[in-house]
Amino acid sequence: MILGAHMSIAGGYYKAVNSAKKADCDCVQVFTKNNNQWRAKPITDDDAARFIDAMQEHSISAPLSHASYLINLASPKDELRSKSIDAMIVELERAHLLQIPHVVFHPGSFTTSSEQEGLDAIVDSLNTILQRTDTLTSSPLLENTAGQGSNLGWKFEHLAYIIDSAAESERLGVCIDTCHTFAAGHALGTPAEYSSTLQSMDTTFGLGKIKAFHLNDSKKEFGSRKDRHEHIGEGEMGIEPFVNLMNDPRFENTPMYLETEKGERDGVDMDVMNLTTLRNLKSS
Repeated sequence: MILGAHMSIAGGYYKAVNSAKKADCDCVQVFTKNNNQWRAKPITDDDAARFIDAMQEHSISAPLSHASYLINLASPKDELRSKSIDAMIVELERAHLLQIPHVVFHPGSFTTSSEQEGLDAIVDSLNTILQRTDTLTSSPLLENTAGQGSNLGWKFEHLAYIIDSAAESERLGVCIDTCHTFAAGHALGTPAEYSSTLQSMDTTFGLGKIKAFHLNDSKKEFGSRKDRHEHIGEGEMGIEPFVNLMNDPRFENTPMYLETEKGERDGVDMDVMNLTTLRNLKSS
């Protein structure tokens, strides 16, 4: 399996790669800018070169970028949706400079409109984004959500509708978050439940569209529609869903990234602890 974690770019993009190496990651996810601000400091040629060199030096593969949480492509407010479109284009441009192939983003929230209007707004927004970024090597990945509030993407049908309706659907992929899947009411625990949920993904948007996973347990109960990450095997999900995923040969070469809380326990880095737990689940 290709396992890694989200790492901070504080002090330089290359430092996220150094941190990934230190934690024994195979891959790394980053924010290319402050995720709670619209503005972004430009990426210099030196920034990009040092990041790319560090990836090569440490043999870290499959870098992934996560877009700003401020972006809402489903917004019924024209000003916010226009700002979100521009921001997503900037996210893809920044990923392109760093040679990051994909940018994960949350589909959006319909707020005061309706579910269908929100979905159609996302499709329209993506059509504009894809048209304006057709020369870039980076492409968007829709992340499934827990379904909190008016968030879209918690139903696999939402993701399928967006992808199928987009003018350039071949440039769109999916990132599956395990916590979000569980919180949205899609069971993963027993082999039968896991198989059924994966079959639902396949018959809607297609397993071939999954380009990445976010590996998180859930602090909240099954079907809670709340997004609260927990360390692997320590939350409401338990260890069984991760046993199923770690031993699914279909995702042997699909990169998977921890988004669990940073810190140490008994002197052990929590990323190292979670990665060790996951690697130990794989059958020999």
